Amino acid sequence: MYLGRARPARERSVRWPFTIPDWGITVANQIWQGLILLGQDDPTSGFMQIALLVLPIGLFFYLFLIRPQRREQAERQKMLDAVKKNDRVVTIGGVYGVVANVNKEANEITVKVDEATNTKLRLTLGSIARVLGDESVKS
Repeated sequence: MYLGRARPARERSVRWPFTIPDWGITVANQIWQGLILLGQDDPTSGFMQIALLVLPIGLFFYLFLIRPQRREQAERQKMLDAVKKNDRVVTIGGVYGVVANVNKEANEITVKVDEATNTKLRLTLGSIARVLGDESVKS
């Protein structure tokens, strides 16, 4: 056992039983670097994982929520654009009446509620829930 200063390290000469050609070292180095790269995370893999989760959710929202809502909104707008005098309507408050006047520039409609007292309501065009049809056809 040596208690003094540390011994100088001896140089060991490694003797291979055979010599490796230069191209063999290059190929081995390439394989080793490839194995190291396989073990590392790809910096774009985090983005791809998030994208693969978010895209189907976004597609689901578009197909099942946004697109049907736009279709219903377009149908409702078409219904409100087609409202004319003497149409029977139901308001969003549940009041039944007959359209007496339509002013689309002011976004206003006049609905006759009671024939006996000639009661009329001035409403916005958006307060019409449904158009039941033309009153003149019913009579």
